[in-house]
Amino acid sequence: MTGRSRTRLDRVCASLGIAQLALQQVPDDLNADDVDARELAAILRDLCEDTDPPGGLIGMLAQLVTVAAQRAEQIEPDRDGDASCPLHEAAALITDNAGMRLIWAANSLDSQRVSA
Repeated sequence: MTGRSRTRLDRVCASLGIAQLALQQVPDDLNADDVDARELAAILRDLCEDTDPPGGLIGMLAQLVTVAAQRAEQIEPDRDGDASCPLHEAAALITDNAGMRLIWAANSLDSQRVSA
């Protein structure tokens, strides 16, 4: 591994560490005794509907995996898709499955709040 790629890997690891530290507070907030259905629904929506970056945290994760897939397309041997296809599928699953399920859960919590 070259010095340049080691520096790049160090930056990526540092960035991921910062993101993990930033997210450590969220479980504590979710477990607070006074979190009600409305607030939990809002938190779930913030995970995937925030406008900066578009798509919130879920959208950002999907975008990151898509960028990795695009790079894999360029460097995989024979351009056979062995690496890039699973990455593209993972990005779609993050958006379609995880993102939509968060929205469904938030909508369910909101409907429970209204009917209560």
